[in-house]
Amino acid sequence: MIDLKNLTIESIHQDFINKEYTCTDLVNAYFVKIEEVNKDYNIYTSLVKESALNQAKLVDEKILKNEPLRKLEGIPFSVKDSICTLEGKSQAGSNILKDFESTYNATVIGKILNEGAILIGKTNCDSFGHGSSTKNSDYGITKNPYSLDHVAGGSSGGAAASVALNTCTFAIGEDTGGSIREPASFCGVYGLKPSYGRVSRYGAMAYGSSLDTIGELANNINDIEIIQDIIEGLDDKDTTTIDGKTKNQKLKTKTIGIIKEFDGEGLDSRIKDLFYKKIEEYKAKGYSVKEFSMPSIKYAVAAYYLIACSETSSNLSRFDGVKFGFRAPDSTKLEDMYLQTKEQGFSFETKKRIILGTYALSAGYADKYYKKACSARNLIKQELEKILEEVDVVLAPTSPVLPFEINPKIEMDPMTEYLADIYTVVPSLAGVCGLNIPIGFVEKLPVGMQVIGGVLNENNVIEFAKI
Repeated sequence: MIDLKNLTIESIHQDFINKEYTCTDLVNAYFVKIEEVNKDYNIYTSLVKESALNQAKLVDEKILKNEPLRKLEGIPFSVKDSICTLEGKSQAGSNILKDFESTYNATVIGKILNEGAILIGKTNCDSFGHGSSTKNSDYGITKNPYSLDHVAGGSSGGAAASVALNTCTFAIGEDTGGSIREPASFCGVYGLKPSYGRVSRYGAMAYGSSLDTIGELANNINDIEIIQDIIEGLDDKDTTTIDGKTKNQKLKTKTIGIIKEFDGEGLDSRIKDLFYKKIEEYKAKGYSVKEFSMPSIKYAVAAYYLIACSETSSNLSRFDGVKFGFRAPDSTKLEDMYLQTKEQGFSFETKKRIILGTYALSAGYADKYYKKACSARNLIKQELEKILEEVDVVLAPTSPVLPFEINPKIEMDPMTEYLADIYTVVPSLAGVCGLNIPIGFVEKLPVGMQVIGGVLNENNVIEFAKI
């Protein structure tokens, strides 16, 4: 019996070498676990068991021949439904792409597969990333690994839950305004949003193109470091990628920054207590804490949603029923087919965001809304970068609230969910990196802390998480 709970990439490779179990044994164990939990927790939208087992046999043959293992050889992983993979379905959590199969792998997936990893399935997400709870997925809500009465978070809720419930070794997710970090916090795992451009977006179904990032989730920081080293770097297929050379200060200042405005109304007092308890632990280890004011934070949520929705209104115009995906039946006119396809195929939340974005970009309103949001974004970026010049990292709670309760009798106020993104949208707007690390529990539900670093300072936040 394989103990799936405490596996890491390095420990699996050592077990392979020591003949503790075969790669086929490991893959089968993960699928047994998936069968046990998927019905209740709704993690996976598609599985690729036959392909995974075939690859596992090849790995076993390689081990028998004592051939060297690549960095991720035989390591099973999951991928968010909104990232294209040749194996499995790529549906972006939306009925408009129901049963869609991609003809290519995203650049990130290609890099991971080239290192020998084994894809086992695609994970549930809010439709096109539009949400923080997976309640906006057309394939149902993903439940929290610690409570079936609470959400796993979103939009990469399935990815976070797949790691927390030990159904894979690591997961690949996508983060626009917190979609890796928030579910990682809700599920008690590590989750890294790299700097914008650090990792290729080629093959990710775009939500907000100037904000989208692909990152990883795992149960330990060492696996995050290994995966990040593999997936980052320039890509000819994505002109927004930047040079992979890391600006690594190696934590020279031993100074932590905290932002005064993050300690405001809306932050659960129990989360606040856990956060400041963690700060005291760092002080005891020799770190000094410096408090900063960042007045532009009051614009963050509004700026984020205006920019993201404006970009999604453009990005999702391609889903018209002509080339791929769902097409509304019984449409006699082309215009009717367009309208009915979008009406029937998109979720309510997706339609709402498209309408908001279209309005913000429309004649007479673009200057009033979209351009002002971009100005606010530049101000946020300048203020945060200035703070990061004086400290190793900035620390903040990942979410001001505990995982949302699933209660079909009570409709959650959408504004409550949007405002819960306050801590995660700031690094997204600034284009810097952010890492969720678990720091404890409140009422048996996980709580996370966000470690924020500068552009290309992923190594700094990873090193800090090891302290």
